[in-house]
Amino acid sequence: MTDTDTLSTTRLHDAPAPRMPDGQDLAALIAGKLCHDFISPAGAISSGLDLLKDPSAQDMRDDAMGLIEASAAKMIALVAFARVAFGAATTAEKFSGGELGGIVDALTGGGRASLVWKVEDQSWSKAQSRALVNMAYLTMAALPSGGIATVSSRVENDLIVFEGLAEGTRARLKPEAVTGLAGQPLAEGLQGQWIQPYWLWLTANDAGGDLSVQAEEGRVILTVRMPR
Repeated sequence: MTDTDTLSTTRLHDAPAPRMPDGQDLAALIAGKLCHDFISPAGAISSGLDLLKDPSAQDMRDDAMGLIEASAAKMIALVAFARVAFGAATTAEKFSGGELGGIVDALTGGGRASLVWKVEDQSWSKAQSRALVNMAYLTMAALPSGGIATVSSRVENDLIVFEGLAEGTRARLKPEAVTGLAGQPLAEGLQGQWIQPYWLWLTANDAGGDLSVQAEEGRVILTVRMPR
């Protein structure tokens, strides 16, 4: 073995193992994801306002107003989703199935994938609601080239089962998402692609449930089981 090989091996062995985020680290990762999500519509609103203020761009006033309206709607949808998916800043203790479906559809509607909502229109607890909307979002995200995302609920013995079925020609999960959904620390890849899948896994496990993933060509299934 050469000196270079010895040095490389030593560095590999000395490298710290990836650890799970906790406390401030977890909060920072979630805050980072939210900032990333909010920056695009916020920037578009700012650009639209700049156009309205520009005397030389008055012929683009209608376009500017359209940009502002669309971006404001996107921002409102993001905030409504984040309040349920990541936060506890809401007075509601329970959410109806129809309400949650509307929150997911407002955020993901207009994209290439179509959402089919087959969740019982009953009251769901905060933990169940958090798991459900995150699972639904990740099911839609598994269809980058379009397809159908079917989100459903059912009862099995003493468990509530939420299932997200993504069907499309290029249905897939990113490697970071697979790692997060397995509750594993991220060794390489983008933290922003990992944190929401990990948050879903954490939500299910903290509630005494579990999360399973099936992936094959053109088909991804996310299944969350939680106590009733």
